[in-house]
Amino acid sequence: MISEDRESGAAPRRPAEDEVGVVAEETQKTAKDGKKGSFWKELPVLIVVALVLALIIKTFVIQAFYIPSESMENTLLTNDRVLVNKLVYHVRDIERGDVVVFSGVDSWDGEVRLEEPSNPVAGFFRWVGTAFGVVPGEKDYIKRVIGVPGDTVKCCDAKGRVTVNGVPLDEKSYLHPGDAPSQRFFEVKVPQDRLWVMGDHRFVSLDSRSHLGDPGGGTIPIDKVIGRAFVIVWPFSRAAIIPIPPTFNQPALKAVAVATEAVPYAAGLAGAVPLILWRRRRRLSTRGGSRTS
Repeated sequence: MISEDRESGAAPRRPAEDEVGVVAEETQKTAKDGKKGSFWKELPVLIVVALVLALIIKTFVIQAFYIPSESMENTLLTNDRVLVNKLVYHVRDIERGDVVVFSGVDSWDGEVRLEEPSNPVAGFFRWVGTAFGVVPGEKDYIKRVIGVPGDTVKCCDAKGRVTVNGVPLDEKSYLHPGDAPSQRFFEVKVPQDRLWVMGDHRFVSLDSRSHLGDPGGGTIPIDKVIGRAFVIVWPFSRAAIIPIPPTFNQPALKAVAVATEAVPYAAGLAGAVPLILWRRRRRLSTRGGSRTS
């Protein structure tokens, strides 16, 4: 028996199941194409959001810094990347032994000379690179805090050691091998709101000793401190926490710190006692006069 389709010469009709399968395949293909198109449309937005979040974190919480010089060897090597905690000094004071990053703008010259960007585009990429610790900041320094406000830092004692308030520092654990604590003599009283800082590679570091003739006698303003370098993150083979060396935890140094902090309170108390006694005598004399009358 010959069907009507064959008799009329028309192509045979597909079964309904085949037509449904074709529609489903086309629908899946369209959905995939739509997803691909949607991803490429959303990608710029995702990149912008990621950059904004990274910049917020970099500005207020943690920032990566690139080590451009030998001044902190062997604690930090050239091309290391470190993370700097920007919040820590909002909850505690800067301590002796901390490794800090600070800005030398309007004071110290940069340790590394960088060529000025040739155009705005290059300037933008320089800024991004500095923000994310890929390239060094020309005016950013990283040094170790040796003296805090009120300290007397001196070099050297009879054994060639740096002393803080008369207490000698044992710096063997972090000084560059072969370096002396200092190749020049100095004695500095650290002013209020300032710090005395030195590099661990003393023979090459341009630190507070190199700025003794500057305002502040080589010390840096505390408000120029960006934060504390607390960990090496690159290269991975050198990843490590940056601790405060044990010599800065000497009981003698801690005792001096407590005594120094107590001086203003003791002075205030000493000044207040005569005033209280004077007021008490005056009150008693006033009462005595009123009774006599």
